Amino acid sequence: MSLTFVPPPIQKINSEIANNAGVEIDVLRLDLMHPWVNGNKWYKLKYNLLEAKEKGYTTLLTFGGAYSNHIFATAAAGNLLGFQTIGVIRGEETLPLNPTLSFATKQGMQLVYVDRETYRQRNSATLHADLRKRFGEVFIIPEGGSNLNGVRGCLEIISAATQAFNIVCVACGTATTLAGIALALEAKQRVIGFPVLKNGGFLAEEITQFMNNYVAAGLPISSSSPAHWELVCDYHFGGYAKVKDDLIVFSQQFTQTHGVPLDYVYTAKMFYGVMDLLKQRYFTKGDRILMIHTGGLQGNIGMSERL
Repeated sequence: MSLTFVPPPIQKINSEIANNAGVEIDVLRLDLMHPWVNGNKWYKLKYNLLEAKEKGYTTLLTFGGAYSNHIFATAAAGNLLGFQTIGVIRGEETLPLNPTLSFATKQGMQLVYVDRETYRQRNSATLHADLRKRFGEVFIIPEGGSNLNGVRGCLEIISAATQAFNIVCVACGTATTLAGIALALEAKQRVIGFPVLKNGGFLAEEITQFMNNYVAAGLPISSSSPAHWELVCDYHFGGYAKVKDDLIVFSQQFTQTHGVPLDYVYTAKMFYGVMDLLKQRYFTKGDRILMIHTGGLQGNIGMSERL
């Protein structure tokens, strides 16, 4: 099982704000790995797909909203790797399909719409049993690839090249990616997560549970002393998939100045947060910061329809 990926480059950001703070900033461009299956989406899918293949499954079933990067990536990866795919979508069908769901269907994904109350049960054994009764023996991947397989994949975001940085910054939805990165880094390093959900402090419990369960499961780990991690919860801009004018302006200016496109749901909020914290002298002179670009740019098409 394989896909062809471009090794994600690390791009230096020449910023007057960072220079004034005495800090170096770079971006790990996971968005450039593959046109469809990129960013942290691939890392969270990788070991789920390997497990499905090893156990002889031919159909994947997963969950997401109408503009989900995870649905988009799962549909593409499934098609490229020979799986049938089923996407359980939150909400009612709206025609014509938006670009995300249209792409998914063109990749062969069967879309199943459920009401929001049913969708809230997406992790329950009862709903999973009902879905297997309806669709047969499907391999179920949780929303966003948020399980220990997903954490395991996210350890691989960290490489020898990224070990040179003492601070890694990443946007957080489910915090699967942050947990994997923290497990891969050393105790002398630090991971800062920027939740894109309002009141995102609840993710701290999720991160702790992910990391404890991962270690308890005896899964591969690259560091005997994981990095310290923390959450900065002040840059959600109103909540998940919510934007404000200053975020839009920042994202457009950053892209124009540095040639790095940002998605409004995740990366723009984290990048905005990092630059704002630099102005506040939050970081220490001499810090080397690596910002993780987690992809998801396809979502901007859907966001533009709603802005």
